[in-house]
Amino acid sequence: MSFKRRGWSDTTPLLGTQQRSLSFNSSYSSSHRSAFSVEMTSSTETAIIPIPSRSVFLGVDVGTGSARAGLFDDKGKLLGSASSPIQIWKEGNCVEQSSTDIWHAICAAVKSACSLANVDGEEVKGVGFAATCSLVAVDADGSPVTVSWSGDSRRNIIVWMDHRAVKQAERINSCNSPVLQYCGGGVSPEMQPPKLLWVKENLQESWSMVFRWMDLSDWLSYRATGDDTRSLCTTVCKWTYLGHAHMQRMGEKDSRDMEACGWDDDFWEEIGLGDLVDGHHAKIGRSVAFPGHPLGSGLTPTAAKELGLAAGTPVGTSLIDAHAGGVGVMESVPDLDPENKELDKEAICHRMVLVCGTSTCHMAVSRNKLFIPGVWGPYWSAMLPEYWLTEGGQSATGALLDHIIENHVASPRLANRAASQNISLFELLNNLLKSMMQDTKSPFLAALTKDIHILPDFHGNRSPLADPKAKGVISGLTLDTSEIQLALLYLATMQGIAYGTRHIVEHCNAHGHNIDTLLACGGLSKNPLFMQEHADIIGCSIILPRESESVLLGAAILGTVAAKRYPSLNKAMKALNAAGQVIHPSTDPRVKKYHNAKYYIFRDLYEQQLSQRSSIAEALA
Repeated sequence: MSFKRRGWSDTTPLLGTQQRSLSFNSSYSSSHRSAFSVEMTSSTETAIIPIPSRSVFLGVDVGTGSARAGLFDDKGKLLGSASSPIQIWKEGNCVEQSSTDIWHAICAAVKSACSLANVDGEEVKGVGFAATCSLVAVDADGSPVTVSWSGDSRRNIIVWMDHRAVKQAERINSCNSPVLQYCGGGVSPEMQPPKLLWVKENLQESWSMVFRWMDLSDWLSYRATGDDTRSLCTTVCKWTYLGHAHMQRMGEKDSRDMEACGWDDDFWEEIGLGDLVDGHHAKIGRSVAFPGHPLGSGLTPTAAKELGLAAGTPVGTSLIDAHAGGVGVMESVPDLDPENKELDKEAICHRMVLVCGTSTCHMAVSRNKLFIPGVWGPYWSAMLPEYWLTEGGQSATGALLDHIIENHVASPRLANRAASQNISLFELLNNLLKSMMQDTKSPFLAALTKDIHILPDFHGNRSPLADPKAKGVISGLTLDTSEIQLALLYLATMQGIAYGTRHIVEHCNAHGHNIDTLLACGGLSKNPLFMQEHADIIGCSIILPRESESVLLGAAILGTVAAKRYPSLNKAMKALNAAGQVIHPSTDPRVKKYHNAKYYIFRDLYEQQLSQRSSIAEALA
């Protein structure tokens, strides 16, 4: 008898570029044999025994700089992933992208991921999309409509971090609409209503051409299925849609797929965007559904061909990328004792997820709605069905670290050294700081920054101050331009970011939350020093998930729900989330005392800035 694996080479790429030789014998597990056919041969006959293919789920995440695709098995294990860069235009406060470019990048990433994981398109049983909360403009044919001063038709996306609409946000917040209490008391220029108002006031031709305004993740699912049903996640978090009104109006009807009934028409009229109410809100969303709801008839033949997948593959309603990270990590904790299963619904309310990337989002859920000044929400069912979501955030974290490093004169030298050692620049800086601690006989590593204090609001303060005009501050600069000075700035920046997270956690707990456990995912969570500083500064243990690509996993979970592998998003999370490493805060009382002192300075830096701002305004009055 001989065994042959159909469509697989003898050496198969697994998990990226890692390769493993596969030998086939009687001890080879049935779970692996299920992926291929067995051909039995003898001198007299040949029989083909058909064996069902495995089930694989695809998650797609479009971040600020790249599109990524990840393939997961039905246990939540990553089989392979790939990324493709996307173009971005930055001019002052204006940051723009192209939906056409992003879709091409997604197709390239999906095909590469399938190739690396040796997954056939037919094996993918469900798809989910996640993306930044950027604003997409398309016409009646689905073609891009420019949102750029340049008039470049490719540039049809206002990126989430774009701050062109600060004045429009201020005007909207002055109207005191009831919807504002559900976004921390006021909209941010990073939300969609201010951006929409800016386009109407500055690009009238584009405004008249746009047939659909969509959040990027909703546009991706629309591009894939032809169904423009919007997600409760995007509409509630970024468009002022009232998810709880959505539920109340539905009554006993199926609340998973329905006509949108959470729009406050008076709000849109009052802010000067009453034309978006026309046609039952056709331009901003006539239908809204829970994340993971199956869309249309699945992948259209065109989209399936472009992605290298099968037509009709189920696609779930989308999530914002940070919220996909929440879905991919929120249940990554050890199982409760069977006797305490009834506490599950409350236990999840003691957790906060940090999705640490270009920016950081801080997400916690509660059974009751909590109104917290300066913190977005409460959002009904925006991430987890039947829970209220509180969403804090810092607009620049990974982006700030990159900015501090790249703009230092010593950066090129360190980058070259890191490349020669085949390690990341962050790892090199972490090693340098450890050596400095030993050389200077510092009592602990964090104390190296005793003379440097950083307020990290280089792109405004999203939470809990909700001050887009806030500026970054570096206190303690000298003429030193050495690598040592860069390492100290790097450490002080990480600490400043962690103090900002402590401020958010304390503020949320002071307004009704009881957060005592943090879970972290995203690129920065892979930096052990970044995570340890957060644990020490906040005083909470931080759980890292077993699967580090939590945003991709969260997106893939949407595909499992759409494919009806699990009856609900909550049950899919419980099945596919799993805990990994736990980072505990330092037990050294000197570390706690030191960070308390620096945290006081951190808070004072902002108070000084407010005082300075007031003095200058008075002088110029």
